[in-house]
Amino acid sequence: MKEYRVGIIGGTGMVGQRFVTLMEGHPWFRLTAIAASGRSAGKTYEEAVANRWAMDAPIPQEARDLVVLDAQADAEKLAGTVDFAFCAVDMNKEEIKALEERYAKLECPVVSNNSAHRWTPDVPMLIPEVNPEHTDVIQYQRKRLGTTRGFVAAKPNCSIQSYAPVLSAWKEFEPYEAVATTYQAIS
Repeated sequence: MKEYRVGIIGGTGMVGQRFVTLMEGHPWFRLTAIAASGRSAGKTYEEAVANRWAMDAPIPQEARDLVVLDAQADAEKLAGTVDFAFCAVDMNKEEIKALEERYAKLECPVVSNNSAHRWTPDVPMLIPEVNPEHTDVIQYQRKRLGTTRGFVAAKPNCSIQSYAPVLSAWKEFEPYEAVATTYQAIS
């Protein structure tokens, strides 16, 4: 089985930290690069998150000594050393769109945890169990961006991920109404 080299853009924030913990011991993914803001760049990951590690588990060993790259200035370096990247940056939507498309144009596939591209027509918003066919729009995005390998794919809002697979399973029963209530906290 192929092991994929993974980068995390925005790896020092809370969502980025969660991505780091999810990579630990993963059978398909090996964390090879972490990027964050210029404040963290040049430090080891352990140094960069020392006073703000928010996860219950300790910092994974394979992440501790990785030197954090600058998400903006070192985009070429990260893109050139990974098979794809997860993105969890904390910026305004236009900056996120520009950054994610920059990585895509560097031929780095980006799986975004951000909402910036959720309404971009040629960016698939995926729940693999529900709409894997939405990846078909990537060919149009690649034409727009001028890429052969790079693209951006987004995940939907975290609340919808919990009930969309169930609703998808019910499609054959043709439900006429569903009510969902979410209570979201500030991270």
